[in-house]
Amino acid sequence: MELFRPAASSMSARRVAFTRSPIRLYQCLHTSSTQKATPLPLPTVSGPPPLPPQVSASQPEDRVARKRKQAELLERGKSLRSNAAKPSSVLQKRFWKDAAVKETPDGLHIMLDTRPVRTASKQVLALPKSKRALATGIALEWDLLVSTQQALKQHYIPLTSLTSRAFDIQIADSQSNNKIRDDLLQMLMRYLSTDTLLCWAPEKNRHDPSQDTTREQNSAKTLREKQIETARPIIAFLTTHVFPGVEIVPILGEESILPTPQPEMTREIVRGWVAGLPAFELAALERAVLASKSLLVGIRLLVEWSWEYEHLRKEDAKERFGIEEAAEACSVEVRYQTSMWGEVEDTHDVEKEDLRRQLGSVILLVT
Repeated sequence: MELFRPAASSMSARRVAFTRSPIRLYQCLHTSSTQKATPLPLPTVSGPPPLPPQVSASQPEDRVARKRKQAELLERGKSLRSNAAKPSSVLQKRFWKDAAVKETPDGLHIMLDTRPVRTASKQVLALPKSKRALATGIALEWDLLVSTQQALKQHYIPLTSLTSRAFDIQIADSQSNNKIRDDLLQMLMRYLSTDTLLCWAPEKNRHDPSQDTTREQNSAKTLREKQIETARPIIAFLTTHVFPGVEIVPILGEESILPTPQPEMTREIVRGWVAGLPAFELAALERAVLASKSLLVGIRLLVEWSWEYEHLRKEDAKERFGIEEAAEACSVEVRYQTSMWGEVEDTHDVEKEDLRRQLGSVILLVT
């Protein structure tokens, strides 16, 4: 815009200067093309329109009627819940009142009123008279059930299912049927190749505390050191009392992630020892290995509590290898990681208690 300076003394000159001053107009140009708006359909709702808002009841009769209607709805809901809680089938009912242990000439029977508990193969569950603790535990399991349907699930009756497994092995042995024992032996020997007790972490780990941290952190043991400290007493006991002269080597080296197989002689000796186990001990070893993921921990626990190997136990031993020792031996890495990063609620704590429950059933079966 060009400027024009008019005379200050004349008002008319100012008006003339304003009207005669040239004005340049600027227009913004856009290169993008224009787009038309896309109309969207309005949402449609089927059904009649909602009722208009009602004024709250101000009369006493209206308030009483509203309270009565609410009470009727509450009573109707209670009746529906009570009908849903009633068993609608035979499996949802409990056909016994009491569960008790009865001593018979055949052994200890677990009685549901007047009916004995049977295995999956319809055999009466008759335990030896020396296993009264196991019989009492089975009776307690059945006493805690609230329906017959729960008895069909193994996690409700772990002792009953474990004892039934032992009876199945015993019946198969009496019939010279080696299929169950051979399958068990093949499965158990696979755990020796990846035994939890022998899978030691590498010596150097980038997640370990650095060298420039405090003295307290540097003095803490590494995961491999804790695993070796836990495994050495168990390996020493097994190579001295159970498998004399047998060499048990760690699966993972200090800086290797490839497993190292056990010597062939070690595998043959362990295989022969497991193959000669009685039915109850073999079923207990299966449960211990599946729970701990360690064949050596299962053998150590079995030898400590089974009457078949009472001669191997030391009378002057200060501490016995029990549930806590077995659980800690097979969960060193889990405890190490949770001490650094914390536990996951409803995961680590549940697995911890479930592991001890399964190991406890092993001790009850062989004691």
